[in-house]
Amino acid sequence: MSEPARAAGGSAGPARRPGFVNAHTHIYSGLAPLGMPAPATPPGSFTEILKQIWWRLDRALDEASLRAAARLYIAEALLAGTTTLVDHHESPNLIEGSLEILADACQELGIRAVLCYGATERNEGRDEAEQGLAECRRFILANRRSRVRGVIGLHASFTVSNETLDEAAALCRELGTVVHVHVAEDVADLVDAHARRYPGPLERLMERGAVPRGSILAHGVHLERHQVSAAAAAGAWLCQNPRSNHGNRVGYPRALAASDRVALGTDGYPSDLRAERAFLERMLASQHHEPTAVAAARLEAGRALAAERFGAALETDVVEFEPGPEADARVKHVTVDSQIVVRDGALVTGDLEEIRARAREAAERLWPRMATVR
Repeated sequence: MSEPARAAGGSAGPARRPGFVNAHTHIYSGLAPLGMPAPATPPGSFTEILKQIWWRLDRALDEASLRAAARLYIAEALLAGTTTLVDHHESPNLIEGSLEILADACQELGIRAVLCYGATERNEGRDEAEQGLAECRRFILANRRSRVRGVIGLHASFTVSNETLDEAAALCRELGTVVHVHVAEDVADLVDAHARRYPGPLERLMERGAVPRGSILAHGVHLERHQVSAAAAAGAWLCQNPRSNHGNRVGYPRALAASDRVALGTDGYPSDLRAERAFLERMLASQHHEPTAVAAARLEAGRALAAERFGAALETDVVEFEPGPEADARVKHVTVDSQIVVRDGALVTGDLEEIRARAREAAERLWPRMATVR
C-alpha cells in the first residue's frame, strides 16, 4: 500500500506519517488533569471561566510547578505522536525566565516548540505587559536551542492597551518575528474592540501593526468571513481549538472556512491531535454541515505553520504506528529531528514514572496555593 493510502487509513493501517503539530496550546496547564479543584461558584460566562479558573492557575505557578507541568505535558504529547508544540504561556508571578523553564523541558525531552509569553495588563497594568514583552525579547535573543523558537506573545487584545500593541509591533519589526495572540475567542473581545472604536479585535491588531505576516491568531470563533479572508490575505494563521471552544461554550468558528491557513490546536487540552481531529469531525458532521475533510486539512496545515517558524519542512519528524486504522492505532515510534524520542510506545528521553510522580507532587502543592489567589 502506498504512503498516501496508509495516511488515509487504509485497511493495513498507517505505518508512518509526519509528526503531529499542536498549533496552539498552553503547556502550563499540564497539571490541570491531576485534581485541579473546581471553582466554588460555577462560572456563568467565558470571562468568569478565565477569572475563576485559568487566571487563578497561572498566578499560582512557581518554578517547580511550571517545570513539572511542562515535563508532564511534553512527555504525554510525544507519546501521542505530537512532535511540535506552539505554546502560549502566562505566569504573572513568574515572568522573567519562565520561557527558559519551558524551553529546557522541550529540549530535554526532544520536542520542537514555538514559545512566547502572552503579555497582558490584566493584573498590574502596563508594567506587567512590558515585563511580558521583555521576556519574549530576552528569550528570542538568548535562545540557542535547535528545536525551540521564540515569538512575541500577547494574551488577547481585550487585556492590553494600544501602547502595548504598538510595543509588540515594534518588537516584531526589530526581531523579524511574529505575534501569537488570542483573537475573538469570545464576544467579550468584540465588545472591548467596539468600545475602543474599532470594528473588531482583528482590525485593531492589524491597524496597530501587530499582525506581521505569519502571525498566529488563536480561535477566531467570532470572526466574520470577510475578517477571516483579511487575515489570510495578511498571511496570518488561524488556529481552531474544537474541544476547548466546545467546553467553554463560546461557539463554533464557521467563518474559518474562508481561509486555507487554518491549523488545529488543543488550547491546553492534552496534546492528542487525533482526539482533537475526531472531535472536530463529529462536530462538523452532526452540527455544522461542513465537510469532514476540513478536520484533516487543518491538522495537516499545522506542519506548514511550524515549517515557517523553523525554516524547514520538518521531514525528519515522523510518527510510526502499529497496524490498524490511524484513529485507533497505537503510537509505536516517534522521531523528532532524526532523534528517536519514543520507542515501542515508551518515552526514551526521560523517565516517565519519575515525570508523573513529580507532577503529582507539584499538583498537591499547587492546588492549595491556587485556592488563596483572588
